[in-house]
Amino acid sequence: MKRSNLTRKDLARIINEDLGFSQRSSSDLVDEVFSCLRDTLLEEEAIKLVQFGTFTVRQKLPRVGRNPRTGETMEIAKRSMVTFKASRKLRDKINT
Repeated sequence: MKRSNLTRKDLARIINEDLGFSQRSSSDLVDEVFSCLRDTLLEEEAIKLVQFGTFTVRQKLPRVGRNPRTGETMEIAKRSMVTFKASRKLRDKINT
């Protein structure tokens, strides 16, 4: 089975075919959804999509790490990262 990435263009095409929106409106809709998701995550708020999962912003504290090439120890800076936890329904469908 050949796998490929699902792109914004693919999402717009699916909306166009399944819901009958114009290609331009479909593309604008996809862009607006991702813009809203991005803005919400930048405000460090969680996004819960029912029956899909939850995106959260997690703070990672600074820590000491090691450069794998040289073995030299170095401090890894404090940072924020986005995490995703799949809903139980999604996990069950994936695992069947």
